[in-house]
Amino acid sequence: MSDFASIRSAVQAQAAYANATQNKTTGPSAETAAQAQNFSEMVAQAAAGAVETVRTGDQVAIAGVSGNATVQQVVEATMAMESTVQVSVALRDKLVQAYQEVLRMPI
Repeated sequence: MSDFASIRSAVQAQAAYANATQNKTTGPSAETAAQAQNFSEMVAQAAAGAVETVRTGDQVAIAGVSGNATVQQVVEATMAMESTVQVSVALRDKLVQAYQEVLRMPI
């Protein structure tokens, strides 16, 4: 490891420590609100990414049929699209299962 790399990592460690101490002073209510907003943003970004992956897969498949994309590109896009759909379906199933458990709880 070079000397410059160790200096840079030390500076990054100091900056991370400073950020951690500043975040502790914000209080639990502000921290909870920030986490809720971050979670909702994360879910929205993940959903947008999934939609974009499916759209890209469709576009590459159409390009493959018309001869503008290679077979490898079509297969890669299709596999990415299939993986995204499988994760989305699994997530939906878990959400439905959790909702049904909440409904079964006694009041």
